Amino acid sequence: MSVVSTVKKGRVFSGARPTGRQHLGNYLGAIKNYVALQDEYDCVYCIVDLHALTTMETTENLRQNTYEMALDWLAAGIRPQESIMMIQSHILEVTELHVILSMVTPQGKLTDLPTFKEKVRQQPHNVNYGLVGYPVLMAADIVLYKSNAVPVGVDQQPHLEFTREVVRSFNYRFKTNVLIEPEMKATEFPKVLCIDGVQKMSKSLNNHIELAATPEETQQRVMQMVTDPARMRRTDPGNPDVCNVFTLHKYFSSAEEVAHINIECRRAGIGCVDCKKILAKNLNAHLSDFRERRAKLDKTPDMVWDILHDGASRAKVIAKATMAEVHAAIGLP
Repeated sequence: MSVVSTVKKGRVFSGARPTGRQHLGNYLGAIKNYVALQDEYDCVYCIVDLHALTTMETTENLRQNTYEMALDWLAAGIRPQESIMMIQSHILEVTELHVILSMVTPQGKLTDLPTFKEKVRQQPHNVNYGLVGYPVLMAADIVLYKSNAVPVGVDQQPHLEFTREVVRSFNYRFKTNVLIEPEMKATEFPKVLCIDGVQKMSKSLNNHIELAATPEETQQRVMQMVTDPARMRRTDPGNPDVCNVFTLHKYFSSAEEVAHINIECRRAGIGCVDCKKILAKNLNAHLSDFRERRAKLDKTPDMVWDILHDGASRAKVIAKATMAEVHAAIGLP
């Protein structure tokens, strides 16, 4: 596969756990940004299957979930001819760097991270070694590819700062500047709520809207969405500022429609049912090309796996070079 060579600002790394088919929250929070960053940066996008093992009860669907995620990324606009898209476990160097970085990481720092404490609350009977060391593996992912920037939302900021601390510790301990301290590239990470308008959209709650859903399935989900909870009757004025449906209109409807709905909802000129019908229509129109590209890609699964393997081959070139520098800095024979 040929690689397009253009002058870019630096290298961006981002990874996501293989959760299968992606939903609107994934799209607005990450995938849309992944696509846009390609215009300015060399991008490395990783499906982090090893990270997923820290919380999985079974790996039965791991391969299929990885494939489904890859389909969605490609259909959304990831360009594998210029960006690296690969699977974490295909790069063995990341596990080696994980071990090395763990030697300069205080255990107390890991257990103090808010994300670790949250996972312990969620899975008290499965607090495994990998879960504790999750941030170290994340740091290894980032620094292995000499990444200058990492796009993160507010919830991931502590992990990136942790990565920066690990880099400083390593470089200080071994009197080197081999590892790059990545900068945070803050993203507009909209909190896309579930159909109930309360929880964050999540597959685990089965309360999400998949990008690859059929138009009929999408409309059915949208029509189930909770709007302004204080609006009990069609004749009641609504408040778009607290309406989950209106929030999505801002991303998928025209500026004119958004302005119209904003005014008419407040004076009961439009009802919630009509508002949701407009959203469903615009959402399906927005996703039409994506779904067409996805269906076409799904007819050639071998090509999708080839893209992931090609990405791993290109990533491994960077990884080997970094590890050679790491070995030399430490003095490993």
